[in-house]
Amino acid sequence: MTVHVSLQGLAPAPASAIIVSDERPCHVEPREALLDQAFGADRFEKTSERLREGRLPADRLALVATAGERLVGTVRLWNVTLGPDRPALLLGPLAVDGTIRSAGIGGLLMREAIERAREEGHRAVILVGDEAYYRRFGFSPEKMERLWMPGPVERSRFLGLELVPGALDGALGLVSPTGREMPRWQGLELGRAWRIAA
Repeated sequence: MTVHVSLQGLAPAPASAIIVSDERPCHVEPREALLDQAFGADRFEKTSERLREGRLPADRLALVATAGERLVGTVRLWNVTLGPDRPALLLGPLAVDGTIRSAGIGGLLMREAIERAREEGHRAVILVGDEAYYRRFGFSPEKMERLWMPGPVERSRFLGLELVPGALDGALGLVSPTGREMPRWQGLELGRAWRIAA
């Protein structure tokens, strides 16, 4: 599915429309460049990265926004478990080209990702991010108090969204990765972006 949004009147506008679609192999290099631009070189040190490294994103939940041939936004969701036996998704990173950040592309990516997660039967999504931004999509620190990440996280930025009412009730324990492991050849091809242990 694609989503079109007009960028007429914006400067600099990379094209007349934004298309949100599935990430493809040709998007890997520009995606990594966009993430470097948005988060800097220390992005691999973040606690959330411990849940992503060496893993593939959840099925149908790696999305990009493009303007013509140019990649201008990205979001991915990852399979995790909350405590020993509660499946969920970890959202992130979400990034948008800084030259058109006010065009609503992040919102488009978020809404499409959340709707797809719901369609795929997922029950809850968690993330580490700015509550002032993510609350518009339904994220909140409520029900996250007894969960912890595999590293330091500001509690006020540890947010959850129930796709099914009650999905986070009583959630307790360590958030752990459960997604498919990335094939070693693919990890080597992506180089520094994926820190696959030998």
